Amino acid sequence: MSVIETMRERLQAALQPESIEIGDDSALHAGHAGARSGGGHYRLEIVSAAFAGKNTVARHRMIYDALGEMMRGQIHALAIRARTADEAAIQPTPKETR
Repeated sequence: MSVIETMRERLQAALQPESIEIGDDSALHAGHAGARSGGGHYRLEIVSAAFAGKNTVARHRMIYDALGEMMRGQIHALAIRARTADEAAIQPTPKETR
């Protein structure tokens, strides 16, 4: 199972997201100190009712808890955008500029 598949499985089990998008930005960080240790750079867009009433730090902790030991090895960096469905409706995901 790939890192992204494992991430998706763990996040779905813990947070039952309405939507989840995971991107691998590791190639953009080739030569970076963290990349040499084997951990990848990922981008996460996740919408879940579990985030209702939680601030950004609490939402990120929920994600880190769901990913567990992956955050200490397979994942070197994780850019997170965690929203509820209501937030996602009024703050659509910007189009990628890459």
